[in-house]
Amino acid sequence: MSQTATAPANAEKRYTVQRADLPLSCPLPSMALWNSHPRVYLPIEDAPGHDVQCPYCGSHFVLAD
Repeated sequence: MSQTATAPANAEKRYTVQRADLPLSCPLPSMALWNSHPRVYLPIEDAPGHDVQCPYCGSHFVLAD
């Protein structure tokens, strides 16, 4: 049986992610997709300061390590 993502999509506006979470997508894999925008991959490793913003919902992601 597959595991279903149950976290609400885009509930917060700032997320801290680890290198283990890469490649980074919004919504995150742990979030339910049924009530969110299409999944988009964000190039956080190449971004200045290692932070990016989702073009759909505006969530801000920061790479911690």
